[in-house]
Amino acid sequence: MTMRSTIACVRGLGSAKHGTKHWWMQRATAVALIPLSLWFAAALVSMAGAEWERAYIWIASPAGAVPMILFLIAGLWHGKLGLQVVIEDYVHAEGLKVALLMLLGLTTVALGVAGVFAVCKISFGE
Repeated sequence: MTMRSTIACVRGLGSAKHGTKHWWMQRATAVALIPLSLWFAAALVSMAGAEWERAYIWIASPAGAVPMILFLIAGLWHGKLGLQVVIEDYVHAEGLKVALLMLLGLTTVALGVAGVFAVCKISFGE
């Protein structure tokens, strides 16, 4: 029979202070999304009923492209952080949890790269 100290019994089972950074990042992205979402909603309202060329010209301008890239990055990162918490809290099979977290990370990166590429392609010309 092996004698284990109390700390040895719980090591690796509790908080390692990693959740604090995750919590702060989720709040920071939420705060960043407030003005970016208002900007995006105002842009959509201003272009209601317009031809697609107007949206194309708007995205091609620096005033449209830069906030759009920030909106994409903040929104995708915020969504990833939120879904990560859901997966970690509610998926109990360890293999499935790891697979879903990897899929979530890859999907987030793929969508981010595709979105930024699309904005840059429009902004810098075809």
